Amino acid sequence: MIFNETRTRTVAKTVSWRILATLLTWATVYWFTGLVRESLKITLTAAVLSMIVYYIFERLWNMASWGRTLK
Repeated sequence: MIFNETRTRTVAKTVSWRILATLLTWATVYWFTGLVRESLKITLTAAVLSMIVYYIFERLWNMASWGRTLK
């Protein structure tokens, strides 16, 4: 049987990764700028765009059979 990820699993992975990555991004931007408001604007914009791109990326990889093994 070939493993296929459900859309729900992909969304859960996307959101959980995005939370972690967003915190890291905010801390980095704040460290460089020292500006809370600007750091939040940059971080939230990047987070939304990254989540959309990651979801599409995961779904495209899910269509590829390369690198999968049968269980």
